[in-house]
Formats: sequence, C-alpha cells, structure tokens
Amino acid sequence: MNTPERRVNSLKPKEVKKTVKHAYAKIAVESDACSSCCSCGCGDQNSAQEISKSIGYSDEELRVVPEANLGLGCGNPTALGNLKEGDVVLDLGSGAGFDSFLTAKKVGASGKVIGVDMTEEMVNKAESLAEKYGYTNVEFRLGDIEDLPVENESVDIVISNCVINLAPDKSRVFSEAYRVLRSGGRMYVSDIVLLKELSDKQKNDSELLCGCVAGALLKDDYVLEIERAGFEVEILTEDTEISERQYNGIAVESLKLAAIKKR
Repeated sequence: MNTPERRVNSLKPKEVKKTVKHAYAKIAVESDACSSCCSCGCGDQNSAQEISKSIGYSDEELRVVPEANLGLGCGNPTALGNLKEGDVVLDLGSGAGFDSFLTAKKVGASGKVIGVDMTEEMVNKAESLAEKYGYTNVEFRLGDIEDLPVENESVDIVISNCVINLAPDKSRVFSEAYRVLRSGGRMYVSDIVLLKELSDKQKNDSELLCGCVAGALLKDDYVLEIERAGFEVEILTEDTEISERQYNGIAVESLKLAAIKKR
C-alpha cells in the first residue's frame, strides 16, 4: 500500500486544481488572442522559443506546430527515450499539444498519441491545431492525470513535461501511469523538483504554485513516490541552472528521468 503523500501547502486539492485550471485556461486564451493578431506585438512566441531552446528543443522541433509551444516546459521528454513507429504514447498534461505533436511524428501513422489535460481551453486549442496541421494519429482527452480516462495496460510509453508538480496527489499520478502502461512500458518525465524546503509563504504563493514551484516535492521524495508505484527509476539528467534562468534563484532543478514498469 502506498504511503499517503504529505501535503506541500495548506490549500485543499480542489483549491489547487481550481487555481491551476484558471491560470492555464488564461494562458490558452491569451495565446489564441496573440496568434490571431500579427501586429499585437505581444512577444510571447519569441519568449516561448527562447525558453524551449534553453531546455533542449532543436530549431527543427520548434518549427513543428509553433502555436502549440507556449514555453511552459522544463525539458524535452520526447528526446529522453527511444520513441519508435507504432508506439502508443500517453502525454500527461498535454496542454496545447506541443510534445504530443512532436511525438506523433516519431510514432508515425501506425502509432498513436493520447494527450490528457484537465483544462478545457488547452484541450480545445490542441484539437484545433491537430485539425489545422492534419494530425490524425493524435487524440486529446479532457481529464485529470490523477484519474486518467485511459484503459488498463493500453499504452507503451508515458511522457510528461513540467506538469506532475502541479498535481496535489503525485502518488496517484504515478499509480495511474503504472496502471495504463503495458508490462515493460516506460515513462519519461521532465519535472521541477525542490533541492531544499520552501518557506511557508512560498508554499502558499499562488503564482509559485502555477509556476511549478509551490506544489513541487523534494527530489528524493519525488523519486520515492515513483518507486512506490512499482517503477524502476533511472535519473537521466539534472538541470540545476534552470533555477537562475527561470526561477529567480529558488532552489529547484529540472529532473529528467526514465521509469520502467516491472514485468
């Protein structure tokens, strides 16, 4: 039995999800407004490009459905593992679909990508972009990554990019990922983890919550939660410089790891 995960802030899970959904709905709507006006001068796309380059995306990748890149990641999970044609891949917290679209190109017509996101505005944006660019091997579902709308043992690979830190019950997320993976399936994650405890003020800061910090776990606790779900964990890389680049020196890192479902 999994040990209950400690609450990292004083907000109740429903309050956390409401706050996060509101923030990311606003991002989706504002990004649509910006992309629909060539002269708006918002600069958001340029900022997203620079952030994405700094966390591991190539120029070629950034040209794939550029409207889907909102600069919200902390790594490039599509580059962490050997995604191959025919794979069925689940993208946890798929947002506007950027990683899903990159993955769709790798798994080909014989493969499939399922993106799950709890924000309706993000799902709508992703579906619109899939139609615009002719992606027929991608499906986006409105749902909670703590309670995935996905069948048991139906996917080969799970990916996630800077999303699990936002979930109030991370142990449930990892248990759900384990449930939907086939035997021997793999999970590739880029996520923000803490290198030291936050202050109480930081833990209850709504901007830091939506910015992937206030809800994050300490690195060792994060890895332990994955192992408790039944996975074998391999840490691939750790980007500590992201603390200065994107988080004003707060003691965080971008952790990239692979997790294997034991056969």
